[in-house]
Amino acid sequence: MRLTEKIIAALQNTFDTLLFFATMAAKEDFVNHVVRAGANNQHPSRRLAILGNGPSLKEQLPRLIENQACSEADMMAVNFFALSEEFSQVKPKYYLISDPMFFRRAGHSERIDALYKALKERVTWQMTLYVQYYNPEHFDYGAAISHNPNIRIVRFHSTVFHGFRKVEFWCYRHGLGSGNFGTVVQNGEFIGILLGYKQIELYGVDHTLLEGLCVDDKNRLCRTKSHYYDAKPTAPEPIYFNATNPPRPYTMYTYLAETAELFRGHEVLRDWAETEGVRIINRSRGSMIDSYEREPMP
Repeated sequence: MRLTEKIIAALQNTFDTLLFFATMAAKEDFVNHVVRAGANNQHPSRRLAILGNGPSLKEQLPRLIENQACSEADMMAVNFFALSEEFSQVKPKYYLISDPMFFRRAGHSERIDALYKALKERVTWQMTLYVQYYNPEHFDYGAAISHNPNIRIVRFHSTVFHGFRKVEFWCYRHGLGSGNFGTVVQNGEFIGILLGYKQIELYGVDHTLLEGLCVDDKNRLCRTKSHYYDAKPTAPEPIYFNATNPPRPYTMYTYLAETAELFRGHEVLRDWAETEGVRIINRSRGSMIDSYEREPMP
């Protein structure tokens, strides 16, 4: 890199780093809420199993439940897992929701109401629910679950960091910001590292985000969605940005750009995990993630 390019890069990183801290001051705070709350029961195992929603989980989940009694791994579930029959069997120690549709009026749906109802009625064990700190409409998570005494709610920061890499990892170590972790599972990995887990295992994290893409006769970008709880893949449907009013459709460019940034987030997490001495193992069969070491389910 030539001297001029180095100077420009240094100036850009300086500006981005200062902008990040200004944004944090305006939108969030500088408290590491995850570490302050600590691990559930204060005694985490050295392994955390994160359950994604990919179709490969359908094959893996029965084996996970069967081996859970003799496993040393703590469980983290995400998004709509509480609506599944297996939720009460798994009894995850941690639960995570981060999509704007869970706290923005524009994303409200009967299915989201059903999720909060399930958390309110079905959680009879001690569980931590992680939610985004950024909450511009002041959504009351406690009221949504009727203040279930078995659930404690902990906030995590999500402002995207751009700037100096050394400053970036310092911020992550203190629970601040994110690397534009575009999926709930990535936020789960971030939280798992903060809690002190030394091995994080991914199940059902297929990330087959380019499968089933098509453009219909109305020039709308559509995708076939498939989750482990679906009886069969749905027909291709238009893709919209979550929680925007009116709904804003993706274009091919915006979808591919966002997907590329999502996979960049996995590389950021991989690099940060290595500096913290944490192994991230992808056990999801057929996963498109190439950032972590892969091992089949034992």
